Amino acid sequence: QVQLVESGGGLVQPGESLRLSCTASGFTFDFSNYDMSWYRQAPGKERDLVATISTVSDSTNYVDSVKGRFVVSRDNAKKMVYLQMNSLAPEDTAVYYCYAYHRVVGRAYWGQGTQVTVSS
Repeated sequence: QVQLVESGGGLVQPGESLRLSCTASGFTFDFSNYDMSWYRQAPGKERDLVATISTVSDSTNYVDSVKGRFVVSRDNAKKMVYLQMNSLAPEDTAVYYCYAYHRVVGRAYWGQGTQVTVSS
């Protein structure tokens, strides 16, 4: 049974930092073969891609609004992916989801999400 479990969310003030973690288990294929992404969904809005770290040399991509503030990384030995979020702003408030995608077999999985609230 595949599981992606996010942790690290919470309530912070503008300008502060948070580090989200996502722990994977139950994958059929090796964790290193999955592109890993973070999405977020704000109230009343669609779920949007935030950052991706791929299987190809751990290359990364970010949505423009988080470039220079967020950093995505992975530890394949621990089957974990992280999202370091700095200089948080109220518009970063959302539920953050971990997403795994195996591009060869076309299988995708979602975590249950973790709430991030940025407010003074």
